[in-house]
Amino acid sequence: MKIGVSTLAINNNELYENLKFLEDLNIDYVEILQEYPNSNIDVDLLNSFNFHYTIHSPIIDLNIASLNKSIQMASINEIGKSIDLANSLDSDIIVVHPGSVPFLARDYIDKVLVKCRESLITCENYAKDLGVNIAVENMPNIDGFLYKDINELNELLINLDMGMTLDVGHAGVNGFLENDMYFDSIKHVHLSDNNHDHDMHYALGEGSIDFKTVIENFEKNNYDGIYVIEVNDKESVLKSLEYLEKL
Repeated sequence: MKIGVSTLAINNNELYENLKFLEDLNIDYVEILQEYPNSNIDVDLLNSFNFHYTIHSPIIDLNIASLNKSIQMASINEIGKSIDLANSLDSDIIVVHPGSVPFLARDYIDKVLVKCRESLITCENYAKDLGVNIAVENMPNIDGFLYKDINELNELLINLDMGMTLDVGHAGVNGFLENDMYFDSIKHVHLSDNNHDHDMHYALGEGSIDFKTVIENFEKNNYDGIYVIEVNDKESVLKSLEYLEKL
C-alpha cells in the first residue's frame, strides 16, 4: 500500500521546512499543493529530496467552468503550469478541481458543465503530450461546487477517458457509504476524516469514516495508486500515519 502526505497540512511554512518534516517521517510519496505561499516551486529543491511527487494544482481564485472566457483561460493556464511542474518532476499524477457555478450562473448550469468539460479536455490533451495524467477530484458538499456526486463524476470521466482523485472525506459528507466509493476510474485517493456532516479534514480516526472498509475494498480491486493523507496540521499527519499502521 502506497501512503503519501499532502503539504496542505504544512503549507503555511517554507517548502524546505515542509520537506524536511516529511523526510523525517520516512514516507516515499508527497503531494505538493501548488498554492500560495508555496505557489512558485523550486524544482531543484524538490529533486534534492528522495520523494515520489504528485501535484495538486492551485484552487484559490480558479474556476475552469467559468462562463467568463478570461477566467476560464486563466484557470487553464495555471493548471498548465502545474502540468509542467509534474513533468519536470517525472510525476504522473496532477489533481484538478472541476470548478464551480456562482449564484448568478445557476440558470445556465448546462453551459457551465460544457465549460468544465471543454477545460478538462484542453488540460488533458496538454498533459498527455507530456506523459502526465490528470485526476479530477470529487468536491465536498459546499454550495456551488460541481461534481459532488461521485457517480456523476465517474460517468463524466469514463466518457472523457480520464482518471479520478477520490476524496474519501468529500464522498462521506455527500452521503456515500464506504462500500460504494470504488470505481475503476480512480487513480488517486485523498484521505481525511469527518463525521459525515462537514468537510473538516480531521486526522484519520478522529471522525466516523470507516477507512478499513474503504481500503479493503480498494485493495480487493487491485488499486495501485497512492493513498494521500490530506489533513490540517502536523499533529494530524502523525496521528493519521499511526492509524494506518494499525489497520
